[in-house]
Amino acid sequence: MAGAFFSLCVAGTHSGVGKTTVALGLMAALRERGLVVQPFKCGPDYIDAGHHGGICGRASRNLDSWMMGENGVRESYARAVQDADGALVEGVMGLFDGASPTSSAGSTAHIAELLELPVLLVIDARGMARSIAAMAQGYAAFMPALKFAGVIANNVGSSRHARILADALTAAGGPPLLGALPRDKHWELPERHLGLIAAPERNVRKEWFRDLGHGLADHLDIDGLLQASRSLRPAARPLQAKDRGRVRLGIARDAAFHFYYEDNLDLLRGLGAELVEFSPLADAALPEKLDGLYLGGGFPEMFARQLQDNTAMRHAIAAFARQGGNIFAECGGFMYLCRSLTDAVGKEWRMCGLFETATRMHSRRVRLGYVRAATVADGPFGPANTMLRGHEFHWSSLVEDKRKWNPVFEVRDAEGGNPRAAGIRQGNIWASYIHLHFASNPQACRSWLSHLGETQG
Repeated sequence: MAGAFFSLCVAGTHSGVGKTTVALGLMAALRERGLVVQPFKCGPDYIDAGHHGGICGRASRNLDSWMMGENGVRESYARAVQDADGALVEGVMGLFDGASPTSSAGSTAHIAELLELPVLLVIDARGMARSIAAMAQGYAAFMPALKFAGVIANNVGSSRHARILADALTAAGGPPLLGALPRDKHWELPERHLGLIAAPERNVRKEWFRDLGHGLADHLDIDGLLQASRSLRPAARPLQAKDRGRVRLGIARDAAFHFYYEDNLDLLRGLGAELVEFSPLADAALPEKLDGLYLGGGFPEMFARQLQDNTAMRHAIAAFARQGGNIFAECGGFMYLCRSLTDAVGKEWRMCGLFETATRMHSRRVRLGYVRAATVADGPFGPANTMLRGHEFHWSSLVEDKRKWNPVFEVRDAEGGNPRAAGIRQGNIWASYIHLHFASNPQACRSWLSHLGETQG
């Protein structure tokens, strides 16, 4: 290990303030110094986490106190940092924004408090002078248990502007200014309807990340950050795999399907599953001797032509289902199992046809938020009314009336509210728009693997 262990949480005053740019640049700069950086992303975001992995060379973990619970967050963090020089956690939305307007659950602040992470607050300082001190002081005082390493001012106009901001913070006795970033369009990552362009698609050159790291290092006090973020490495209880390989689970993973919580995959492996990846875009056949399929979310709408043209894979999945194969699908995977997908310009593309319904993309988001999901019937996750937590974020919907189908879940949002039906249950196929986090109910994951082992022999 190179030096003392460090931990840092990059947070923003609000979404779009530049925290992802700062987090990615810091990861690149620290990697350039030869440090092994374990990345994390607060909240249910998959896309930022994919970029983290491209820079750090190791899977980024999602930390979400609402879905995982406090112990789940601590355990995931502790296991992941054991062989790293430090941890860098990127926040979600504004520092205090989470599942509820009246509590810290699910927020970046809650993660920082649970893990005792020093917070690096990113503020958009465009057109701002002394007001930066009031903003920084307000954020620092709102939740006194948090420790602030300092402030990064983004969109700074000049070196004189940076000095004004630094003097204002110093005079107010608030968190110090540890960096002032100029406006630079070369540091911006392109976005679309679900956020940033995903790492498997964008194929960002390593040189771009390196240049971002060099650019930020020129404007940040890296040594000061490392000094302010020195921490103790937490002890960890490893996941011990039992009966390894007793279930072979096919995992759809390519540019179209790659939304998986890494801790979900770790739990599956820890419970003995052998995860076998395949590509619905490129492969002509499923891997051999599978006990089940897990089709995660992603962007099937962006690859609809390729998915339609790969008739061999669509037929292979349909044949697997006809032969009694177990399939669980989430969001994009759910869309792939339907009869067709109509994209944003109205073009209809054939999908697997396991459900005699279709999905259609819309110009506006259909649903976003946390959900409490209760199974409607006995099935792979256990008896009816098995409770799990998850998240929905999609711009498509079913074309036909969903009330004609057997639902998978009865769901409520994070604050409760009226229940609604979600998903389609048809024989051994369970699918919905919900991204489940198995840390919310590990027993449901155990039941799933037991179900696969029993039904496939």
